[in-house]
Amino acid sequence: MPLHYKSTVEGNLLDDIYASTDLSVSLPKYKIPKNEQSPRHVYQVVHDELMLDGNSRQNLATFCQTWMEPEIRQLMDECIDKNMIDKDEYPQSAEIESRCVHMLADLWNAPQATKTLGCSTTGSSEAAMLGGMAMKWRWREKMEELGKPADKPNLICGPVQVCWHKFARYWDVELREIPMEGDRLIMTPEEVVKRCDENTIGVVPTLGVTFTCQYEPVQAVSDALDQLQKETGLDIPIHVDGASGGFIAPFIEPELLWDFRLPRVQSINASGHKFGLAPLGVGWVVWRSEEYLPQDLIFEVNYLGGNMPTFALNFSRPGGQIVAQYYNFLRLGIEGYRKIHQSCYDTARYLADQIEKIGIFDIIYNGRGGIPAMSFCLKPEVSPGFNLFDLSDRIRSRGWQIAAYAMPAEREDLVIMRILVRHGVSRDLADLLLDDLQRCIAYFAKNPMQHGSGSEESSGFSHG
Repeated sequence: MPLHYKSTVEGNLLDDIYASTDLSVSLPKYKIPKNEQSPRHVYQVVHDELMLDGNSRQNLATFCQTWMEPEIRQLMDECIDKNMIDKDEYPQSAEIESRCVHMLADLWNAPQATKTLGCSTTGSSEAAMLGGMAMKWRWREKMEELGKPADKPNLICGPVQVCWHKFARYWDVELREIPMEGDRLIMTPEEVVKRCDENTIGVVPTLGVTFTCQYEPVQAVSDALDQLQKETGLDIPIHVDGASGGFIAPFIEPELLWDFRLPRVQSINASGHKFGLAPLGVGWVVWRSEEYLPQDLIFEVNYLGGNMPTFALNFSRPGGQIVAQYYNFLRLGIEGYRKIHQSCYDTARYLADQIEKIGIFDIIYNGRGGIPAMSFCLKPEVSPGFNLFDLSDRIRSRGWQIAAYAMPAEREDLVIMRILVRHGVSRDLADLLLDDLQRCIAYFAKNPMQHGSGSEESSGFSHG
């Protein structure tokens, strides 16, 4: 008499997984099932659903890192249970975070890199908001000391990513966003100065504008604010949004003045999971020195086992991304980051040159003077049988995701496509993309799309 019959053992290892009872019916989608299931079967169900996502390596719309060394994946696995907020329980992870802050302060030329303040965040958006909060608090303290009202703060920026719009709305700050005008698609010193007044908490140049990928002129803006202070007495600080460029310029253009070498720059944010090459979920903000981070923004908590200072918009956070960032710093060094980013620049410029040769596109940004990327639009005089939204949709049939979008206020007429070249986008991949782009153009030549008047199809880059 056997101890059991096979038919009584659900999920026997010899059963084919797709012939199992668990997978012979649809699992619940919008409520938790009543009964437990085999881990092997549930894994397969979830794994199969994820096949329908795009291939992240072909996602050329994202700034975020999509390729990692196997050692990073191993460190992420080893840190999956570590909570960064609990510095008493995980003191060495906290020490690694502190080392990263000081390494970045040194990279960004802080006057006393070993004594400055900074912290990790979930990304550059949170880091930007922390920098904005510090500027608002310092401005408010100054206005109160002068006996003036502090109820109408404003912030000046160029065309910015949505995080700054969120900051302005959430913290009740007027956002004086410099609109694009004609061929000027970024901030200029002249446009900054004419928007400044005593209620300006700061100016935010972007080192790698989301829409065009260009660097805004931080040094020129700083010089203009120096002159403004001489003429009016207004002392307006700069926070640099280095979400992308903060991890590129120090390695590729170390002579470019944009960081703490400019005394007016009080804080910098950057995204570790973009060109910092870390996995998704880590950003950084660093202040020039501790005087620029108001102490009443820092909370002391002791209910996790030790007395810990914290300044963040959230609380519990995974530690793996921070450890992986530290790994990259040690693994790559200045030389490694430079080689990787230079390779990305070379590929971006190659793509820009080849796409320009097609003849129907105007190149807006060619990978020179900003981050490793390129952007383009249709020539206004061509009628290729498609608009850029059509092209974006068509090329996705081959797995490529390329952003097509209208520009912000005052240039909504301009529709562009942008290609980000990150670590892992090889020259061979670029050639495959170019081949597929040509196939799409040939397809539309035989099967033109029909659009009504006023369509994006006619949008082009205005040269006047």
